[in-house]
Amino acid sequence: MKETDIDTMQDQWLKMWDNRYKQQVYVYGEEPNNYFKEQLSNIKPGKILLGAEGEGRNAVFAAKLGWQVSAFDISHEGKKKALELAKENDVNIDYRVGSFPELGFELDHYDAIALIYAHFPPSLRKDYYQLLDNCLKSKGHVIFEAFGKSHLPYRSKNPKVGGPQDIESLYSIEDLELCFPNYKSIELAEKEIELSEGIYHNGVGSVTRFHGVKM
Repeated sequence: MKETDIDTMQDQWLKMWDNRYKQQVYVYGEEPNNYFKEQLSNIKPGKILLGAEGEGRNAVFAAKLGWQVSAFDISHEGKKKALELAKENDVNIDYRVGSFPELGFELDHYDAIALIYAHFPPSLRKDYYQLLDNCLKSKGHVIFEAFGKSHLPYRSKNPKVGGPQDIESLYSIEDLELCFPNYKSIELAEKEIELSEGIYHNGVGSVTRFHGVKM
């Protein structure tokens, strides 16, 4: 893909997310993702980095558990909502906006990384996941949930469940094995679940989940 094509795609991506997050409501709700909540609650708090964090629901939850939270997204509108939610809950989060490789997050620094519906464009995926791995300490945790490769029929039947409309942006188990090699897997599975997250994740869908520990 040409650099100009990538720039155009990223501009369109940013416009879509800014427009979505400009809505008055928290479009994915104010409560944390269920899988993230379950997995994080079993880990001793430390430093955590959340990617594509949007309106901050998961970052705020982590901060309330005592984690030192950093997060990033491409959307300034998402950051505004996240900081508002953090203020309402009397917690602080370090939230940066822009292209992930340019945001200056420390290497070998984080005890956990969370990627909840972080459907990065396929052209960026390899570089982003390598850098995320570099930011994570040895024995650090990765918590991941996103729509799986089997999700498109669910979306066709019920668009309200949300998710990308192109197969390339969805995740298979094999994709995650390539993204996170040399991890001890606590869970790695694609499964059908019922979603109820704000106004854009509602109904039955297929998700891929991964909780791994860096070796």
